[in-house]
Amino acid sequence: MAKLIILDRDGVINEDSDTFIKSAEEWRAIPGSLEAIARLNRAGYRVVIATNQSGIARGLFDVKALAGIHQRLRSELQSLGGHVDAIFYCPHHPNDDCLCRKPRTGLFEEIAERFNTSLEGVPAVGDSLRDLQAAREAGAKPILVRSGKGENTLASGLVGEDIPVYDNLEAVAKALLAPPA
Repeated sequence: MAKLIILDRDGVINEDSDTFIKSAEEWRAIPGSLEAIARLNRAGYRVVIATNQSGIARGLFDVKALAGIHQRLRSELQSLGGHVDAIFYCPHHPNDDCLCRKPRTGLFEEIAERFNTSLEGVPAVGDSLRDLQAAREAGAKPILVRSGKGENTLASGLVGEDIPVYDNLEAVAKALLAPPA
């Protein structure tokens, strides 16, 4: 059975922006992140993205623009021999009180249902506290990266000592794929 890993998008796979990633042209992969996904694929991992995309509710971009961003991600990844198995996103505004916006677990529950699996111990990589909270609440194994908003998240003092911290997705992949000691 294939292993599963859940990734946040902005700040983990691609550069983040306080003004949102609104188009495929604005999307830039973090160096090494796409190569890391391709390595995880080759090692038998199913790679799934769970991302809050409130820019849709804010009127900054629409679902068609989001599809274009994800097409660029998939295309660049494919050129390196990698792929993502699915992308789950929350289009709602933070004030909408939906169940899918992280730190709530709706996206994680959808992933568990779609892949017909428990998320117990499944690595879930994020750069914000809400990523870590959603992962933990869903039974997954939260992992923090310093890329994106990760350094600020770490500086908040709210990250539990039991949560592994890595520089970026490339370092996470290397650790996950290292032979057991």
